[in-house]
Amino acid sequence: MPLTLAEVGEENIIRKIGGKQEVKAHLENLGFVAGGAVTVVSAIGGNVIVNVKDSRVAVSKEMAQKIMV
Repeated sequence: MPLTLAEVGEENIIRKIGGKQEVKAHLENLGFVAGGAVTVVSAIGGNVIVNVKDSRVAVSKEMAQKIMV
């Protein structure tokens, strides 16, 4: 399921990253890698704030839909 459907406070494992190569590279630089843990801190209108690799990152709805957990 995409990250936009993940429950707030629940830790998930990233299964795959979709999108174009530059989008994948950008997300990898932020710490979103397959097999990594991600926890949704809050979700507002599809946009999410997540904890990934001990950092808080805000991700737009479009980007979050490319992250499968």
